[in-house]
Amino acid sequence: MLKLCFSENGMLEAGADEAGRGCLAGPVYAAAVILPEGFKSNELNDSKKLSEKQRNKLRIQIEEEAIAWSVASVSPKEIDEINILRASFLAMHKAIAGLNIKPELLLIDGNRFIPYQGIDHQCIIKGDGIYLSIAAASVLAKTHRDEFMLQLHAGFPEYGWDQNKGYPTLHHRRAILEHGQTIWHRKTFRVSEQLKLEL
Repeated sequence: MLKLCFSENGMLEAGADEAGRGCLAGPVYAAAVILPEGFKSNELNDSKKLSEKQRNKLRIQIEEEAIAWSVASVSPKEIDEINILRASFLAMHKAIAGLNIKPELLLIDGNRFIPYQGIDHQCIIKGDGIYLSIAAASVLAKTHRDEFMLQLHAGFPEYGWDQNKGYPTLHHRRAILEHGQTIWHRKTFRVSEQLKLEL
């Protein structure tokens, strides 16, 4: 079972994580979540280890029970302008800014982060499989992004975003070769190199 708290002195903690960093298309999303004292979930884990059904069920629980939660995104255009790493940090900053309660400590999934407005932070590699608040953030970021990609799919069905959510699957890469890139594709990603894979 994942841990609820990182600090031992009762600091108000927010977990933060992103989704969509490795995609060829669509925004990068991030979420920040502050869970209540005593929050428990045997099912909550790194969103990548959960089924879509589990994620959607957990999203409802998290949004209902969290003290505060926020989801934000950064567009493909912004990703191209500032690069995907900075865009991931920006999305997390925007999500943290959207919390209606200011946390005292940020738990960040990964090994790097740009400090946010003087709030202490702790980077935790694979933190979404260790701390509940980071796992909750990973679930919200993933489910909100997947929902958005499903909406985009209606306008661009040939790319299979209802299935691949913008990730570089074989179908997606072939569709780019056949139909070209859309306004939702990240132009700075080395798509030509991606297209060579398994084709």
